[in-house]
Amino acid sequence: MELHYKLFRVRELADNDESFIAALAEAFLEEVPVDAERLEKAVAAKDYQEAYQAAHKMKPTVDLFELGVLDKLIEVQDWGKFTQTDVDVTEQLETVLNAVNKASAEMKSDFNL
Repeated sequence: MELHYKLFRVRELADNDESFIAALAEAFLEEVPVDAERLEKAVAAKDYQEAYQAAHKMKPTVDLFELGVLDKLIEVQDWGKFTQTDVDVTEQLETVLNAVNKASAEMKSDFNL
């Protein structure tokens, strides 16, 4: 249905090959929720390096599927990268996690995964 994610760039990358599009969606579902959980734990533990690495890994896929939270994810990434001890990224993290959860649920339904 593409309410919480968009396939425009995915279709362009896949040259409208539906099986490749489905494979990319499956890869999203295998990696992004796991990385999001890793990011959530890292932020809670104030593990800046781990948060940076998890967010950095998520960026290309979040961007490709156009979840609409790339700017928030970059804020969380930079929090970790620059060890911003005086910054609270809880709100940005929640926005990213919410978007990942909604997109994941929708993709599972849309692609029967």
